[in-house]
Amino acid sequence: MDKNPLEIGKKVLNEEKEAILSVIETLDKSFVDAVNLILNTKGKLIITGMGKSGLIGKKLSATFSSTGTPAFFLHPAEAIHGDLGVISKEDTILAISNSGETPELMAIIPTIKRWGNKIISITNNPNSSLAKHSDIHLFLNVKKEACPLNLAPTSTSTATLALGDALAVAVFEMRGFTAEDFAKYHPGGSLGKKLMKVKEIMHTGEKIPIVYPNTSLKNTVLVMSEKGFGATFIIDDKEGNLIGIITDGDLRRFINKGGSIDKSQAKDIMTKNPKYIDGNKLVLEALEIMERYNITVLPVVENKKPIGLIHLHDILKSGVV
Repeated sequence: MDKNPLEIGKKVLNEEKEAILSVIETLDKSFVDAVNLILNTKGKLIITGMGKSGLIGKKLSATFSSTGTPAFFLHPAEAIHGDLGVISKEDTILAISNSGETPELMAIIPTIKRWGNKIISITNNPNSSLAKHSDIHLFLNVKKEACPLNLAPTSTSTATLALGDALAVAVFEMRGFTAEDFAKYHPGGSLGKKLMKVKEIMHTGEKIPIVYPNTSLKNTVLVMSEKGFGATFIIDDKEGNLIGIITDGDLRRFINKGGSIDKSQAKDIMTKNPKYIDGNKLVLEALEIMERYNITVLPVVENKKPIGLIHLHDILKSGVV
């Protein structure tokens, strides 16, 4: 009988989906205890595991580290031969083993227990040696692998990854981890760029085009031409608060309606109460405002006063999109 690769693929994905649902069914207070233990850890989260469990552990270590929980992957075979020295008394251990009987892993558990470090384990066997010697055990509850031979770690590794991700996300949400915090750990690459703040790329000081309500429209046009942003901000005479904006489009519409540049003032054609943004907002939020209102220039305001300007071209050059 001919085999259909598409059907095989769908079958595997469905079986791995069922594995994750099985984890959800057994999730209980142990998960809450694990989150609280990690939150209260004064040292590092040391994650350890062999084979496929180790590969999952490396990924989880990176996830925890990037979301505010210092984490380190410790290879159990290397730990036997000296790397146990990376563990301090304030560290918490997250040990991963499908069977809960992995020899290399179980070889280091007695030492860790003797040192007094708390152990969280993830296994698919609640009666295993690792589960019994852990302070907190998280049970996978996966009935079978997606592998047709029920040998290659497939459903169990997927379930372990999903459970580990759930643990990491729960920890950083409970910690109050923000997008700004996330940016600190991702200063480079696309993640860092997407978390860039408006104040990092805005134009400031003398670069900002500013006029007053009674400024002649002729002089207003000169300011717009000099600054080169295709717009100018209008501030009040007393407080310096932003009260309006004039763009190239406003000028064109004014002239098309028969308006006179020589006889008019800025206040005659300005758009009152313009859209603006705070400098601490993300550049992506500025882009969203520009797209929603079909504008290319956005004032950056603090305490009602314009402190900067961000142009659509600045956003495109920043690499955020």
